[in-house]
Amino acid sequence: MRIARFSHQDRIRYGIVDGDELVVLAGDPMFAGYDTTGERVPLGEVALLAPVIPRSKIVAVGRNYRDHAAEFGNEAPEAPLLFFKPNTAVIGPGDAVVRPPQSERTDFEGELAAVIGRVTKNVSAERALEHVFGYTIANDVTARDLQRSDGQWSRAKGFDTFCPLGPAIETEFDPDAGATLTTRLNGEVRQQAPLSDMVHSVADIIAYASAAFTLLPGDVILTGTPAGVGPFAAGDVVEVEITGLGVLRNTARDA
Repeated sequence: MRIARFSHQDRIRYGIVDGDELVVLAGDPMFAGYDTTGERVPLGEVALLAPVIPRSKIVAVGRNYRDHAAEFGNEAPEAPLLFFKPNTAVIGPGDAVVRPPQSERTDFEGELAAVIGRVTKNVSAERALEHVFGYTIANDVTARDLQRSDGQWSRAKGFDTFCPLGPAIETEFDPDAGATLTTRLNGEVRQQAPLSDMVHSVADIIAYASAAFTLLPGDVILTGTPAGVGPFAAGDVVEVEITGLGVLRNTARDA
């Protein structure tokens, strides 16, 4: 089932994608279930929004593809390397990524995102995926020069607009079923790798994170990016595509 969050006639609503229409839901399905209003809205008449705004946090994983770690002269860590992005970084499909004046190099990083569906603490890897509501696409935008100069990643990865999510949440996606991630800059492929190249699986990441802090419904887990990350400029279009999840497309502009 594909769940979209959208704006229509000055209202923010949720719907199930059914072909070129949305079956309108009575509320946020993560909390209110899948009761419908009986309405159908053409997709062409709505503005898709970020499919989730994390209530609590975005947990991200660094260097989770060996080739990406190697392209910056690093080794892949033996355990997931976790960091946070603020929920104020979230934007939706079609929204502009704003390049901040503090940075001279802003990079794209296409990623798979898992959306937590229920309170999760000390879950085992074997049960971890039972706690996932669904999956979507993310771009872990990074001010690369600030990441290097700061020595830690909060500012470099936490600017407003630095976490595009979308276009929808797929509740039946299987991260272990052979999907491929592709990132394009102005139509040119820059990243392409199977999700199976992850060093630490989605289940392992959730188990590891939940051993440290409680994951809440709506929290988003970014699972790392493959090699090929690079800078983009104002006017550039970044597209991240994952098999079975669609395409997340955003244009950049300067602040």
